[in-house]
Amino acid sequence: MRRRPVALVTSEAMEKGSPKNQQTRLCLLASLSAFFWILLLYFHFVVLGGSTAVEQLVISEPVKLESPFVNVDSIPARVTDARIEKEKPPVEPVRNTAGERVVNYPFMRALRTVENKSDPCGGRYIYVHNLPPRFNENMLRECKSLSLWTNMCKFTSNEGLGPPLENVEGVFENTGWYATNQFAVDVIFNNRMKQYECLTNDSSIAAAIFVPFYAGFDIARYLWGYDISRRDAASLDLVDWLMKRPEWGIMGGKDHFLVAGRITWDFRRLTDEESDWGNKLLFLPAARNMSMLVVESSPWNANDFGIPYPTYFHPAKDEEVFVWQNRMRNLERKWLFSFAGAPRPGNPKSIRGQIIDQCKNSKVCKLLECDFGESKCHSPSSIMQMFQSSLFCLQPQGDSYTRRSAFDSMLAGCIPVFFHPGSAYTQYTWHLPKNYTTYSVFIPEDDIRKRNVSIEERLNQISPEQVRIMREAVINLIPRLIYADPRSKLETLQDAFDVAVQAVIDKVTRLRRNIIKGRTEYDNFVEENSWKYDLLDEGQREVGAHEWDPFFSKPKDEQRDQSAEAAKNSWKNEQRDRSAEAAKNSWKTEQRDKS
Repeated sequence: MRRRPVALVTSEAMEKGSPKNQQTRLCLLASLSAFFWILLLYFHFVVLGGSTAVEQLVISEPVKLESPFVNVDSIPARVTDARIEKEKPPVEPVRNTAGERVVNYPFMRALRTVENKSDPCGGRYIYVHNLPPRFNENMLRECKSLSLWTNMCKFTSNEGLGPPLENVEGVFENTGWYATNQFAVDVIFNNRMKQYECLTNDSSIAAAIFVPFYAGFDIARYLWGYDISRRDAASLDLVDWLMKRPEWGIMGGKDHFLVAGRITWDFRRLTDEESDWGNKLLFLPAARNMSMLVVESSPWNANDFGIPYPTYFHPAKDEEVFVWQNRMRNLERKWLFSFAGAPRPGNPKSIRGQIIDQCKNSKVCKLLECDFGESKCHSPSSIMQMFQSSLFCLQPQGDSYTRRSAFDSMLAGCIPVFFHPGSAYTQYTWHLPKNYTTYSVFIPEDDIRKRNVSIEERLNQISPEQVRIMREAVINLIPRLIYADPRSKLETLQDAFDVAVQAVIDKVTRLRRNIIKGRTEYDNFVEENSWKYDLLDEGQREVGAHEWDPFFSKPKDEQRDQSAEAAKNSWKNEQRDRSAEAAKNSWKTEQRDKS
């Protein structure tokens, strides 16, 4: 016979209504009620209260004003999960050992990671925003619309490196060389970031926050034939999306950075007139807090930073770099100097015409004229072959301050000759030595314009031994000027990506420490002098008169107008070059068909 459940027996006994059974029922209900409340209080005070107490203990540990870090016993792994609740800004101040009040800023956990010496990622974690695909991947799917004159689909292949280059003439090595578009940094940098060894899903420990927006590809779609509302749409959409994220509130975006593989003037439209150039991304209030890495920055603004143009070399292993460097050391260079480029007859301030004239009149100069679609100027092999056979490579301003050619020439072990400090010295302060005389020659533009200097005579004054030392300095710079293959990782060398990321981390870390100390990095900061601050030595807090003031001292509006015009001319010349290249390819196809 099956036993009846106790609950059923109790229920039947209660239905009989005897006084004894009623007392039993009341006692049972009271016991159950008391047990429930005891369980509830235990869970609240012991479980929840204990967790909070531990968290408060870590947060409230004494912090010295001079050293804003707090030791922690455990640090997340290299790629962490967002399991730890983010700290809420601002919290009540705590007191350090001296009894001084110290504010607990929301980025304190990120700073503390530096203290764990056993964690190779301490102070180096990067959090990457998971942007909607309209800000990046959708652009790649619509790659044919990224340029009016260039089919960018082939250039976005191989993680942004473009199609492999054939080493028919033996100018390159057999691996690691690609026909990379000079404006492809957006996608190359983003794909390199995916391989970064210290990514984290916990933004509260991040040293910096990366925004994988393809800003360069976005503006490239709409520069010609579109109104300002279309040009600004994605930038406004991005800022709106970011400001709604909790990560934005940590520092108001000052720990955020993004990359654009174009010159800064494409993102600095001064007015809302339809005829004005570019979009206004870098003038948006929120974007002014972020750091934008571009291939050419503004000397008068503090929110953009120059990074190298991509070259054709993207090594997958350290050994590929070492082999290339040794080869550049041992080359015989029969030309004293060389120049690859076209004149700018429409620009009266350009010195290219005088440079071309001097090269034509010299027996020790190699000239590769690029006007009217000269085919060799569109051949990576021809360009690199000329640079490899030259001791010095002339690098005047392009349509704007900078040229990709400067990086191609240094990759070939050729000592660059600059004529304006904005072409390299004030641009790539993260990647190039501040002492520019160790790796380059500087000849002021006015000396060429006024015909006061013979380039050949000036270069012949440099002794062979000094030339050897300078060339070795250039060759040693190669790793930090190239972008490694995003599908791999260099083991002992830092490439241009690594250098840029570390520079951003250092910038954000300094800012956080200064916030804690209640100070600014510089005294009486003047944004229009931004180029000067980048040249200061560590610890210097003020700028003064500089030898390059004449190069940047014209009225700012005039400078920006010229820069915007230069950006527009750059696009026009790209159109001309691509049209010439298309015509040449068409002719080749026609010849092949006839044969």
